[in-house]
Amino acid sequence: MSWQPSADPILGDPQSCDALDLVVVPRVRDLGDGFAVRRALPHGKRQMVGPFIFFDHFGPVQFLAGKGMDVRPHPHIGLATVTYLFDGHIMHRDSEGNIQEIMPGAMNLMTAGRGIAHSERTPDVQRAVGQKMLGLQSWIALPAGREEIDPTFQHFDATRLPVVQDTGLSARVIAGSAFGATSPVEMVSPWFYVEVTLDAGTAAPLDADHEERAIYLVDGEVQIASERFEGPRLLVFRPGDRITVRALKPTRMMFLGGTALEGPRHIWWNFVSSSKERIEQAKQDWKMGRFPHVPQEHEFIPLPE
Repeated sequence: MSWQPSADPILGDPQSCDALDLVVVPRVRDLGDGFAVRRALPHGKRQMVGPFIFFDHFGPVQFLAGKGMDVRPHPHIGLATVTYLFDGHIMHRDSEGNIQEIMPGAMNLMTAGRGIAHSERTPDVQRAVGQKMLGLQSWIALPAGREEIDPTFQHFDATRLPVVQDTGLSARVIAGSAFGATSPVEMVSPWFYVEVTLDAGTAAPLDADHEERAIYLVDGEVQIASERFEGPRLLVFRPGDRITVRALKPTRMMFLGGTALEGPRHIWWNFVSSSKERIEQAKQDWKMGRFPHVPQEHEFIPLPE
């Protein structure tokens, strides 16, 4: 996409309202220990947007000194996880031996493929003093023929991701291409993910070139043509039409989507696959301890009954 800033942005066109396919109000899910998330995908009317098959919004939550997040080792197959933070720090450890502290604005992409296990915990420094956390975790379903690839891990600090800025607008390109910039993240299928912040009265375009696309409003309020939306909301659009988003108050949102997969996926717990039999195998592999071990970890989340 070639993007040029405009001093007099178009606020919408008559087609924009018709282009809105679905509005999802995220459902609150309690993950235990008082840690709740808002889940936008999968939804009863929409399993995926492009390859995005899972979308969780966690926080804002304030951990007191001595407290923190402790997601014990658990398995994945057939997907890639994207962890993106606005506030707080998370220590990632996985069975490939990767140990990485995730900080705000960084891109953390773990591709599970044929199988990986990982943990997510509050780092020792932040646990000692307490911290505020706000962020998103998404799953990217892998395309046919690539579901069983070897596990990989990529991490890019915020300083390594392209940022496009104009008066009242800032856009960090986390994956794929947008606003004339391209992320260095390697992907196994075409998708895009962008953090966009707008001052009140500022507008931004949502690229019409992507086959499937959505906007997740983290906070704030926007107008699209004659309609207004407040966060948190997932707005899913039909392909092809031009969309212009205008902020009515300071707004933070994510632009996301990509090429649709060739078919639906089965989801059970942390497993995604085009094959039910493959998920059954993964269930038995975790139950019998056949997944690789996460170094420095001595706990694990049991297979749900």
